[in-house]
Amino acid sequence: MSFGLPSIIPKPAVPEQFNVKSGTNYDLPNPMVSGLSAVRQSIGYAHPLEASERNYQKNQDRMNMILLRNTQGLHAPLRIAMELKATEKIGRLPFLPSSNVMRDILLGQDQDIGFEDIFNTPEFREQMGQPHAVVENHLGVL
Repeated sequence: MSFGLPSIIPKPAVPEQFNVKSGTNYDLPNPMVSGLSAVRQSIGYAHPLEASERNYQKNQDRMNMILLRNTQGLHAPLRIAMELKATEKIGRLPFLPSSNVMRDILLGQDQDIGFEDIFNTPEFREQMGQPHAVVENHLGVL
């Protein structure tokens, strides 16, 4: 008896065929004209697992919510979704980036050590601008 609920196992959204847009030489785009990032986006996925790895966390969260709904009922994933929505609405001044500690705790990622914790990519880097200039830019004064 399935009760019409979706499967617990997530299904990857990988296309069956990989289309390469034709360019000028040998059906390859010219990276000197369109840039390297444009060439990478036009090729698509280099390997079928790449799409799965890009969507891993989203699939994992979806699977956890489905499992939670099947074991505890509809109230549990709704409550967690409501709390996650509340964490997004926490206001800060624009020059103070959020560390998303509350979101990490709700999702159970506070005890995981990932690449972003070690290599400090630009999106996770602590940076401080001139507070007045950042706020004025955020308000549209500048």
